[in-house]
Amino acid sequence: MPIDRSRPVDLARLKLRSVRDRPHLVDIGRFAGVPSEGVSFAAWLESLPDYLGARRLRDAVHAIVQARRAGRPVVFAMGAHVVKVGCGPVIIDLIQRGVITAVACNGATAIHDVEVAMMGATSEDVAASIRDGSFGMVRETMAFFATAARQGSGRGVGLGRAIGRLILRRRFPYAHLSILAAATQLGIPATVHVAIGTDTVHMAPQADGARIGEASLTDFRRLCGVVAQLGAARPGETGGVWCNVGSAVILPEVFLKAVAVARNLGADLDAMTTVNVDMLRHYRPAQNVLTRPVAEGRGLDLAGHHEILLPLLRQAIIEAATDTPRRTPAPPGKRGSACADGAIRDGKR
Repeated sequence: MPIDRSRPVDLARLKLRSVRDRPHLVDIGRFAGVPSEGVSFAAWLESLPDYLGARRLRDAVHAIVQARRAGRPVVFAMGAHVVKVGCGPVIIDLIQRGVITAVACNGATAIHDVEVAMMGATSEDVAASIRDGSFGMVRETMAFFATAARQGSGRGVGLGRAIGRLILRRRFPYAHLSILAAATQLGIPATVHVAIGTDTVHMAPQADGARIGEASLTDFRRLCGVVAQLGAARPGETGGVWCNVGSAVILPEVFLKAVAVARNLGADLDAMTTVNVDMLRHYRPAQNVLTRPVAEGRGLDLAGHHEILLPLLRQAIIEAATDTPRRTPAPPGKRGSACADGAIRDGKR
């Protein structure tokens, strides 16, 4: 090999410029403020630096508020962790305010939602119960979901609506903490997307794959109709928002297929915004929620813990929204679209 005998470069020949002539990515106008104690939440939020996560949080809030003011849907697609870290009341409040206009969940989310409504507690120590074979072997939950699948598999009911109706019909003591019951009671789409074999209730002897599949397929087709509405009502106007919250695989895959169906049938979704909320960044949410389905710049990634981010997101939304009267449940037998006028309701009880 030849020996490199080149001389060191002469740095005195570098072409320099003034730092004042250079474009800057950071400036003090976007630095954090230091609010005094006792300030309002709105003032505190305004004090956050205008960079990265804080900026994406503001952008997500703006997209959601503008979508509802324009009468476009805001969909929350949720993994089980949302319920397991106690954020059900946050989601229910946003449903009642007319911010969330449809909810989608996987089977695990529905299981925890039902158990919370049934007895005010849910989740087990999997590491302990898997070793003696007792994991998931609970009589009441299995029986409930077998009944829900039977009732949801006929007449186009769907699994989500059947679960919500059954919770309300049985007058569970904590039904007011059920996301699916709240959605059903207020007449907004609630869908459950099942992967057979992934949920404890599929181990039940009375589990009926045909009924589970039919009920969940009905929900998928219903969700395709929701996704088709996420575009702008007219060219140049605001579109709707899809929020994927804590689902790493199933719901991003469901969303991608629903987008394909909607666009194949003629929906223009270019004005749609997507948001992913999770403490870890995963491949499928990045590709199937934030990148592939949307125009560049319309996918917002909010990385962080649900138990912190979701209450922050809720409060920021209601601070940014116009106060109007709170929605009340529809009378028995009456259903309708939630806040079709695009109003965001006041949460005062």
